[in-house]
Amino acid sequence: MNRIRKTIFRAASRTIAPRSLLLAAITLLTGCAGFWNAPATTTTTTTTTTTTLSSGPFYVLNQTAEQIAAYIISSGTLEQISGSPYSLAAYGTPESMAVAPNGEFLYVATANGIYAFAIETGGALSVLYGGGPISGDVPLSMQVSSGSGWLVDAVVLNSSQVQFHAIPLSSTGVPPTNATVPKATVTITSGTATVKQIALSPKGDYLFAALGGGGATAIPFYPLDGVSPFGTTYRAISVANSNQAVLSVAVDPSERLFYLGETNADSTGTTGGLLAYDYSSLASGTLTQISGSPIASGGLSPSAILPEASGNYVYVANGEGETSAGSIDWFPVTASGTTYSIAAGSSITTGIFPVGLAEDVEDHFVLAVSTGGTTASGNYDLEAYTMSSGALTAAITSTTGSDPVGAWAVVALP
Repeated sequence: MNRIRKTIFRAASRTIAPRSLLLAAITLLTGCAGFWNAPATTTTTTTTTTTTLSSGPFYVLNQTAEQIAAYIISSGTLEQISGSPYSLAAYGTPESMAVAPNGEFLYVATANGIYAFAIETGGALSVLYGGGPISGDVPLSMQVSSGSGWLVDAVVLNSSQVQFHAIPLSSTGVPPTNATVPKATVTITSGTATVKQIALSPKGDYLFAALGGGGATAIPFYPLDGVSPFGTTYRAISVANSNQAVLSVAVDPSERLFYLGETNADSTGTTGGLLAYDYSSLASGTLTQISGSPIASGGLSPSAILPEASGNYVYVANGEGETSAGSIDWFPVTASGTTYSIAAGSSITTGIFPVGLAEDVEDHFVLAVSTGGTTASGNYDLEAYTMSSGALTAAITSTTGSDPVGAWAVVALP
């Protein structure tokens, strides 16, 4: 259902502005030829593969190397997209990235602001507005709303406040032209303020944020409001156990459930936990966890959560430390009418400290990136797993550059 919804959004954007016309307009927004070329030395990539499947384009944010590595899997072969890797050295240390639901734009937040790139046919990237920022924000996490109407980001104001910004986009998803564009804001107070991750519900009616030791929050979101999409009140969600932290958040593709990943939040309080809530309970006075929740996430630090496109399985990336291999654990989600339950699943080993998960547009692969901790070499940055009834099988392992690259995030075209 999620993939169907995304296809509808893409088709809608093309009805308003066919891709050929949209790219022609984008050409007027890009910088001079040669402004953003691949580095003179290409990224060193070591790859192993055991599959013949193919994927759509996807992008890995290499924080330490300050670059975007763009890939596609073609008949089991991991291939770099033309122009990859794209250097971000001129823009500052990257912090996060997000892709528009219509698949036309990629946004990258760095120490100097947010930059926009057009995604061309085949997945190649072209920087917009001559490489100037569209916003001076330096967010730790970003998302684009359904219909590509708003670019939402989260920044830390001070030791006790987090602020969420909504930057308006055009009807075809074209980003604004400069950093002075008006934006909507909402500020919340949350103990020791930090932002680990944000997520927008597929229909765009709630913005969720993982706030570390401050727990989590759910903010009503109205994407069709042309002035401010944020509701005036928000739902605070405390940590399950004191002195712990919510590291990740995700929403079921059909909005049946939403998930939080918290350190030491399982039923024994001794390892990381996955908390699964009934989405409909957001409208009630009391949030309701489904049967089986909280459940041990499979590791100490549940740093990323990925509900599979059908919603029948949910994947959790767990880190065990800066020198130890991590894992991805998956859990089956079952439904009996409107009653849901989650059960123990299985696990597969990843690189050192996985921090990001994505599912490619073909639904063939779960993609994972790992920071590699403090190791200088010998650790895979990118791994692609095939899926069979939710179960993962390691298919491709690869570096994404010359270590240390600091692979920090991965996004796939919707």
